[in-house]
Amino acid sequence: MQHLSGIERARNALENGGRLPVGSLPSVVADSWQRCRDLGLDPRAAPRNSVVPFSQVNQRREQNAALRRLALAEMQLLHSQIAGSNFMIALGDADGVVLDTISDQHFADSAAGRSIIPGSLWNEDLRGTNALGLAAMAHRPVAIYGREHYFSCHGHLSCMAAPILNSRGETLGLLDASCAFEARQEHTHALVRMAAAQIENGLIYQECSESFIFAFHPRVEYLDTLSAGLLSVSPDGSIISLNRPGTTLLAGLPAAIGSHFDDLFEAGFGSAMDGLLNGGVIRIRDRAGSGVFMVCRQIGQRGADAMAKPAPALPALLRRSNAPDFVCDDPIVKRSMTDIADAVTLRMPVHITGETGTGKDLMARHAHTLSGRKGQFVPVNCGAVPENLFIAEIFGHERGAFTNARDEGSPGLARTADKGTLFFDEVADIPLAAQTSLLRFLDSMEVRSVGGQKTLKVDVQIVSATNRNLQEMVATKAFRADLYYRLNAFTIRLPALKARSDFAGVVRHLMQAMAPDTAVTDAAIARLALHSWPGNIRELKTALQRALVRRRMDYLDEDSFEDINTGEKNVDDSCDSCRPHPLSRSKCREIRSIFQMSGENISKTARVLNLSRTTVYKHVR
Repeated sequence: MQHLSGIERARNALENGGRLPVGSLPSVVADSWQRCRDLGLDPRAAPRNSVVPFSQVNQRREQNAALRRLALAEMQLLHSQIAGSNFMIALGDADGVVLDTISDQHFADSAAGRSIIPGSLWNEDLRGTNALGLAAMAHRPVAIYGREHYFSCHGHLSCMAAPILNSRGETLGLLDASCAFEARQEHTHALVRMAAAQIENGLIYQECSESFIFAFHPRVEYLDTLSAGLLSVSPDGSIISLNRPGTTLLAGLPAAIGSHFDDLFEAGFGSAMDGLLNGGVIRIRDRAGSGVFMVCRQIGQRGADAMAKPAPALPALLRRSNAPDFVCDDPIVKRSMTDIADAVTLRMPVHITGETGTGKDLMARHAHTLSGRKGQFVPVNCGAVPENLFIAEIFGHERGAFTNARDEGSPGLARTADKGTLFFDEVADIPLAAQTSLLRFLDSMEVRSVGGQKTLKVDVQIVSATNRNLQEMVATKAFRADLYYRLNAFTIRLPALKARSDFAGVVRHLMQAMAPDTAVTDAAIARLALHSWPGNIRELKTALQRALVRRRMDYLDEDSFEDINTGEKNVDDSCDSCRPHPLSRSKCREIRSIFQMSGENISKTARVLNLSRTTVYKHVR
């Protein structure tokens, strides 16, 4: 409570122009507030948004290609560790320009999420006190919680950022986690710092692939942790690279790039190499007299890509037709999920409607799971069964009951599903002649095989599905009305993919099933969301598989989906204002991209780009 009362006193002083109370804020926050005051920033106003052109974002990405590749893998892991917590993970370059984001959909759809986009600049003089800007300025990890942000509109956010440094202590990039909570997120802050350290170590392996790399630590059990020093050494013993823990462990010694191994450790380089190259752990003393354990992690003179992380092989899941479960954060789907358990408990027939590829089969299987039945889930593709064999396929037949009947007869799918679920997929294709028999079965749950005399009572849960309008078929007498009313005791309508509010969740779920180690950026999802997806989830899955097969890096960004038709016309053809207007065509494309990301909100687009609403309207009308 002391912290809360202190921050409240400080904010009252800040917003009313008073003197900040001593000791009420962490020093890094108090100093930042004062700098923002000196710049004349109004804490009660909206911060000035600044977004660099997308062409510059791509240039910055190319300049930081090695960093970006490693960082996106760590961002994917970090996102999976804190998923469901309304978070966004962002990668910035050394100047504080955001290059990529990976986020939960709720955060991405918020005002804060729409302001943290590729190209957005988070310097202190523009955005006030924020973790990304301070980490870039201070070259060390920073966390800003809630109302510690300078601008009051950011008071509901907590942001944690860590710089990614090279061996010379220079900032290469920034890793940030932001969440829509004021509470302190110490655990998340630790995860961000660990991820940054992992990227730094990865860069050493990647950039020093032809050198020897040694890990060292005073305690042998820490050699495989991020606390271990990592030392890259040339074949003649010169120091090429040293990570942050290594610099700390060798404090007071000439641990600089270009110095020699012998300047740091009492054992000569040749003597140490004899023990290290045998694959064992050696114990040596540094020049300050402290003992450390050391092990060789990489032998020099390897190919340039020796330690680079290979693109993960495509798992067998890519060849499966359905994912094992599905996303249901969309309100319509969620409401159906709430009711379906009660429906199957009451043994009500469940009817699922929706366009092709919306996940009707998955929902049917989920209904079976919710029923708790011990029997099988038995699907019937009604459109694939020949009309003259439909009754025999469902109810079975005796030996020799008809021409081409199986010699041993068949129990039928209804008996096979006893104590389980019988799923009529594409139920609209049931032949009219068979609909009477099916209706009789649904009323009595009794089965008599073709050519047989005995009836057998079965206990099955009935689920049906179709992408056609059964009501229209009833009106045209193509489907029996009494059968229709029997099947649709409880109806679930699955929305088309383009209409779902949880589109990003669906993309990430499919990626997790197909290639869990492959990051997919928010910009990639934003591009995918512009497509109409007539084939729905099935088409989306195919598009992701195609991008995974074609990818050259172990991540997917917006460039991975250039073959996706977003429905946007060419700028030259669709925007008359672009040709004569002083803004360049690339600027026009930038306005349109931000317009799409903002939910087609002209005011927000104008605010982000610091343009007039009239200018924005000319380019997006």
